[in-house]
Parts: sequence; C-alpha cells; structure tokens
Amino acid sequence: MTLPATAISALELSIRGVVQGVGFRPFVHRTALGHGVAGWVRNEAGSVRVRVEGDSEALAAFVEDLRRSAPPLARIDALEVEAAEVEGSEGFQVLVSDTDPNGRLPVSPDVAICDACARELADPRDRRHRYPFITCTDCGPRFTVIDSMPYDRERSTMAAFAQCPECLREYGDPRDRRYHSQTNSCPACGPRLWLEAEEGTVLDGDEALEGAARLLRAGKIVAVRGLGGFHLACDARDEGAVQRLRARKCRDAKPLAIMVRALDEARQLAFVSEREATLLRSRERPIVVLEARPPVPGLPALAPSVAPGLSTLGIMLAYTPLHLLLLDEVGSPLVMTSGNRSDEPIATGNDEARHRLGQVADAFLLHDREIVARYDDSLVRVSAVGHVFLRRARGYAPLPVQLPVAAPRPILAVGPHLKNTFALAQDRTAWVSQHVGDLENLETLDHYRESLARFKTLFRVEPEAVVRDLHPGYLSTRFAEETGLPQLPPVQHHHAHIAAVQGEHGITRDVIGIAFDGTGYGEDGRVWGAEFLRSGLTGFRRLGHLRYAPLPGGDAAARSPWRVAMGYLSLEPHLAPAFEAALRRVYGLEREAAEHQIRQRVNAPEASSMGRLFDAASAVLGIRLESRFEGQAPMELESLAGSSPGDVLPFPAGEGKDGIWVLDPLPLLAELGMRLA
Repeated sequence: MTLPATAISALELSIRGVVQGVGFRPFVHRTALGHGVAGWVRNEAGSVRVRVEGDSEALAAFVEDLRRSAPPLARIDALEVEAAEVEGSEGFQVLVSDTDPNGRLPVSPDVAICDACARELADPRDRRHRYPFITCTDCGPRFTVIDSMPYDRERSTMAAFAQCPECLREYGDPRDRRYHSQTNSCPACGPRLWLEAEEGTVLDGDEALEGAARLLRAGKIVAVRGLGGFHLACDARDEGAVQRLRARKCRDAKPLAIMVRALDEARQLAFVSEREATLLRSRERPIVVLEARPPVPGLPALAPSVAPGLSTLGIMLAYTPLHLLLLDEVGSPLVMTSGNRSDEPIATGNDEARHRLGQVADAFLLHDREIVARYDDSLVRVSAVGHVFLRRARGYAPLPVQLPVAAPRPILAVGPHLKNTFALAQDRTAWVSQHVGDLENLETLDHYRESLARFKTLFRVEPEAVVRDLHPGYLSTRFAEETGLPQLPPVQHHHAHIAAVQGEHGITRDVIGIAFDGTGYGEDGRVWGAEFLRSGLTGFRRLGHLRYAPLPGGDAAARSPWRVAMGYLSLEPHLAPAFEAALRRVYGLEREAAEHQIRQRVNAPEASSMGRLFDAASAVLGIRLESRFEGQAPMELESLAGSSPGDVLPFPAGEGKDGIWVLDPLPLLAELGMRLA
C-alpha cells in the first residue's frame, strides 16, 4: 500500500494467509513496539486483524515490516490496509481471538525442530535440556494438534497441559520467542515420554530413551509415537531386524525409509546434490529419494533388505526433538517406516497402536500429547525442473492451492482409488488433504471419512456438490454417491491429472498434456494409461496413446508382469523368441488360463497403460515376472538402467483410423528381448 501524503494517525489491517499458529501475533506485537505505535492485534477466523495508531512515518514503516519480515512459517496471501478513526490507544495488546463461524484460514503444517530449539535441547544448562517436546513459535506440531480455528491453546490438544509459572512467563513476554506459542511446555508441565517394554516394564523420561535405544541396538522393533502417528523403528544396519520388521508388518519388498540425524550421515549413505541437501534440511524435512552410495569398506553397511533390488534410498533427517535424542542414543541410522500393517492407515493413538501393532513391535515409546490428524511423512524426488511429490503430507499439507477460477459453489472432489487425496474447493481456494492411501479396506475408508470431517470443520467448508472419477467401480465413486450431494459430471482420470497441473500453475488456456499413469477408466470403456490430450479446464480431446494390449487376468496383470508381456505378444505372435525370458517359467494351467482369457476376451481388458508397458519390459528382460508391491518391476528396471543415455530403440507412431495417433511399443519390446537372447 502507498500511504497518502497527508498524515494518517490510525490504520486497520486485515491479513490473510498462513498467519495463525506461526507466531504471527507475537511478531506483530514486537514490530509495533519497535516502531512505537499503539493498538492491538487479534486472531479472527478468517484473518489476523490489527489496529494501530501513530505518526504517518511510523505507521508506514510498521506496515512495510509486516510485509517483509514475517515469521518463518507465515505466508501472507493478502494484506489490506484502511484508514481508521483515532481512539487514543496506549500501548499494544494481544486481544482474545474472535471466533467468527464464517471465517476460514489456512493451517500451518507441522514442521521440523528449529535451530534455536535444537541448541537448547543439547544445552545442559537449559531447563529444556533433553526435553523431547521442546518447541516454539517457529517449529513443531500445528496441523496435528489443532482442533479448530482460530488457533489458540484451548482449541488444541495442548489444552490438556496447564503451563507452569516459568512457561507462563515466557508465554506472556513479548521479547521471548515463545510469546503466545500455543505448544509451549517444559518437563515440569508438558507432555511426558515413557517406554512400555517387554514383560510390562515401564520406563520414563531419559530412561525411556535409553531403554528404547538399547532395544534397537539389540535388534528389536520399537513403535515410536511421533507427530502425526507412529513409526516402526529398527536398526537400519541389522539385516535380521529389518527382515523381522518386514515379516511382521507384511511388507515383503517395498523400500523402507531411513532416518539419520544430520546431513553428513545422509552423505555417507547416498549421493546428495545441493538441491537434495536443501530439501533434506528444509523445515518440511521430507523423505528424499537419493541415489545410494556403494558400501564403503570398513564402515557398517545398510541392511540389504532396506531397499532390495533398487539403486535408491529414501532418506530423511530427524525432524522432532524425540527423533534427535533417540538417534543420538542409538548411534546408527534407523529404519523409520509408517506405524501400520501393510495397506492400513498409520496408527495415531496409544491404545490403537497397542492393539494394531502389538504383534509387530517389541516395545512402545509413547507420549500423551494427543494427535488429531493422521500424517504420513512426505516423499519427494528431485528432477531436472525441481522436486516432484510422490506423497504430499507432513510439512506441506494442508496448505491450500489457489485456483485460477473460482468454484461456483463449495465442491468436494473425492479423489482416486489409489494414493487417495481429496479436496474441498470454495471460491478460489482448494483445501487439499494429506495423503490418505489406497481405498482398499474399511480401515482406510474410515481414515478417509475422519479426515474429510476434520477438513470440513477446520476450514468451515460445507460442500454443496461432489465430483468423482469416471471409473464406476472405485470406492471413492461409491462414497460420492453415498454423500447425497448433487453430482457434477465425472472426470476422466488422465484429464484430471493434466487439469490439476493447469490449475496449480494458473493456466486457463488449452494445453497439450501428457499423462503417463498406471490405469484410468477411458471414455471408450477401455483402460487408459499413456495419454496425449489437448486439455482445457472443462474438457479435452484425445490426440494420442499407446497401442492397446489385453491384460489377461485384469487386475492380476498389475501383479504379474509376465501377463502383460503375454498380452503384448498376442498382438504379434511371430515375436515369440523375443518374449522367451518373460514366459519360460510360466507353464501349466496358469499359462493356459491366461492364453484362454486373451483368445476369448474374458477378463482381459485392453489397456494403453505406460505403467503396464514398464511391467512388460521388465518381464521381457527377465528382471521381474511377479511383483510384490505396486511399481516394483518399473522401479527395478529403472535401477538397472541407470542414468547414462543408451541406444535409441524403435518406437514407431502412426495415425489410427479415428485420427488419433498410436505409439506402438512392440518393436521396442522385441528389440529388448532379442538383445537379451
């Protein structure tokens, strides 16, 4: 804002964005005192409102400082300034929040421990030395402890902990970085830590950390309650421990995430570029997919079962004080995988974990700060154009996406069947959920319903219409039908992918979009999966796709790459010698049944899927004939391929009878198979 030349002695400001739960009111208070202006600040449900009085130069400098010097976790989306009547204010106050039922604000994600808290954690002279729940206005839990907005302690799970006199002094001191920090606590008044070990042993505080570390060093599995749920932890260098964890968790081969204390430890395990280092150290602290280093002679190596068959590792830096303390005690990288059995949602409550993880964990490292939102670790990978989300959750969700066009009414988008997230759209804002998971069991559906109810309450959005994927059989489709809301036209899966990217980048004109995805229901009733579309925000035209091939066994083909290879071979049987590696170990009734399905077109849907093409290539090369988790065959193929450019293999394209271009992968598959032979 450019202030008029005439002196203005009073202003009212409305500030929207991520401005609650991030130390914004204390920041406003300090800034006001620094410029000698009087007035007040308070949280409202849709904004932070500020009223200030002073001379025009001081007011102008105050407003400019608000724009330029906001707290690390804050994000100002709009700052509106209006002239106001002078009321003769003295001093500056933080007022009680106004709970307007119609306002809505973004909620800060949970973020990693800040440097200042980390220094205090390690300082024997500090009263929070080795306190596992140290936090301040710049770090710690947010989304996982907030019950409702506006964000104040009484509307969070921290309401259960009355602050001691020393914490109250900090909370009320504008010069302290814990001024109005709603998660403020200390060993005298805050959450407590304990360990429930074998044979009913219970240890508290430091003894709990030391006991958990002893168990981990001895090859045991410990369930650790964190920010948004439980991790299952074991020594990442102990092959026996990792195999036991896999067997108990029912996770045969899918790679496991590794947690280390600091960046130099990550560099010992993997090659880390500067961009990857920035991500690892960021306040979001995601799991970053990195190229693994070969084992160094003389140094303990990671267990082979951490990421079998892959050239990459998923590594994250410790992001809570509890993690830092535990890693210090153990002295070794830890597997930190989600606290669940395969395909179930992450456990959050202590009783829930005891029940669901009792046959997995040997001990439980617990605390009594309740968790109101399940929150998996985010997973990212650095590409040539920036980082790409493989899973968006802790550190990023539920920050909203601003839309290039306004929703005409509040809308619920129920999301896909696999790797589900949902969204609520109102006006030009889309509130996108954290990763929910695959909607394949009742537990995940309950998690979905629970998360949606929380989003509706937290962001005060009551949808008036619902939109779903085109696929009639998805569980999300059934959920959309059961809401009773008016249904908008269903959206084709790959068009949704492209339109989402358009919306994210504010592009409203038509684009040429390429969507390479496993499967999506096509408008022609077949399975789409490698689509070239002319895409707008409200429609699309198909320009090209992969050649269709039958998938004998339907969904079973996604678990058996040899089936996909057989489907491609059925298009041109004379190429059989090139497919020998894919089929030489498949015989008897299983092979006969698949061949019958292809001939009779029984449970053999035609697919143009890029994901299935990677499966077929893996089978043709003899890499993997059966997959133990989704994407295993392509991931192993990628690891073997490496990053060096290879030969250009044939991949012809031609215009089909309907004017749509078709890319034919059969010559490519045949060349791969013949080179192997």
